[in-house]
Amino acid sequence: MRENILYNKDGHVVMTFNDLVTGEGIQSNQLAIFNHGHSALFDPGGDLTYMPLTMSVNKFVKTKDIDFIFATHQDPDIVSSFDKWLMYSDAKIVISKLWHRFIPHLVPGYMKEKLEGRIIPIPDQGMDFKLGNATIKALPAHFLHSVGNFHFYDTTSKILFSGDVGASLVDNDAHLPVDDFRKHLPNMLGFHKRYMVSNKVCRLWVNMVRHLNVEMIVPQHGKPFAGHDMIEEFLRWFEQLECGIDNLHESHYSVP
Repeated sequence: MRENILYNKDGHVVMTFNDLVTGEGIQSNQLAIFNHGHSALFDPGGDLTYMPLTMSVNKFVKTKDIDFIFATHQDPDIVSSFDKWLMYSDAKIVISKLWHRFIPHLVPGYMKEKLEGRIIPIPDQGMDFKLGNATIKALPAHFLHSVGNFHFYDTTSKILFSGDVGASLVDNDAHLPVDDFRKHLPNMLGFHKRYMVSNKVCRLWVNMVRHLNVEMIVPQHGKPFAGHDMIEEFLRWFEQLECGIDNLHESHYSVP
């Protein structure tokens, strides 16, 4: 298990865990932020990642003391371990207001009391969260790909955790930033053309991100993008991408 430190300055640490999924599961990146005794996990995953993630995080903070579990959206590889985090930690669960009502479906009936006061629904426009003396911004990313979707920007490290935007399918070295965008593109193209809803949404998202000072984009799957030039190359590609409903025709809705 590798802990990949992305930022470490003045008591503020950002790291990813990139190699917790083995076998047939899709590689995923779990991100953690620690700030002066406070901590948060992002997209902790399901049963494939729960035990190795817990073992890794416990090197830095006791599970019970985690402040927040942030979820970009509702997919199983994001949230299906929520029952365990509710049982063994006191963390607040942060997820879109569109999905917070579905969380009880992941939790056995005998754990009903564990849910009370633990879920924070994010309004569509997003919101800020304080983590120690740091601020985490929940940024609207609806329809990229989920109807209720958020990305999370750490104003201290200037790292953007971008969920499925920028995701790639790679066999190894997911901790290493992209160094050749054109060579990396085939690892992203098919996924983005199918999972992103439309070019309009891509353009709106890119316009929002350009108002931030982003030094690294870390997707939930695959390699991060680091540095102004590489991030700008990705943003230019993404804002021009035809995807989702842009590529649908009558033939896609014919009776089989």
